[in-house]
Amino acid sequence: MAAAIAAGRRFLPRGYADFAYQLLIWFGFLAAYQVARGLADRDPTRAFANGWRVIDVEQRLAGLGELTLQGWTQSSRVLETLVSWTYWNSEFTVIGLALLWVYFRRNELFTRFRNTILLANVLGLVGYVFLPTAPPRFFTSIGFSDTLSQIGGLNHGSGLIQLASNPYAAMPSLHSADALIVGVILASAVRRPVWKAVWLLWPAWVWFAVMATGNHFWLDVLAGIVLATIALLITYRRAVGSFIARLL
Repeated sequence: MAAAIAAGRRFLPRGYADFAYQLLIWFGFLAAYQVARGLADRDPTRAFANGWRVIDVEQRLAGLGELTLQGWTQSSRVLETLVSWTYWNSEFTVIGLALLWVYFRRNELFTRFRNTILLANVLGLVGYVFLPTAPPRFFTSIGFSDTLSQIGGLNHGSGLIQLASNPYAAMPSLHSADALIVGVILASAVRRPVWKAVWLLWPAWVWFAVMATGNHFWLDVLAGIVLATIALLITYRRAVGSFIARLL
């Protein structure tokens, strides 16, 4: 027992209890997500109506550029596979690994990083409950398709994906919000310039992927960027205030 406790102190920055507490927070959030998903699923008529509203606004502003992105990706099997796997893994897989890496390697950054992710996602879940919105892939009549259905094992109707995903969670795009948060924090946490560049480019790649796969409109992505910015400003308000003070 003593050896196990000593090992925990050596490998876990704050010991077993803190690590267990962090896991409890994360899996508690996943449970809350499933509750919100169930509430949003109850009103598909409203979700489709909101989806048509998004389409109408986009057509008035700049057109449905997502259709062009889908055309590009579907012309290349490699690109189609890359964006599909990016969409599926950019949320829980990448976020989970990023949180673990920061926890073990840059623990002093962990709490605010975690809080920013949780804040953005809680705000996004509230939006899903009160503003369910169907994603582009449901609007096949105007040319959209579900890119994931073309990739083996990534069909939205399959067991694991159907359990974990929210079919009416287009607005705002939490994929886009979380990618921006992860990109900004990881770019500040890593030391090598090449990895800083990778993490700074990560959000843009995810934004492209979620639109190219037919899972988000560009307005959803824009809303996700705004959401992430708000969460970052709230969580890092003191650091932002100090930075502005130095500029002035």
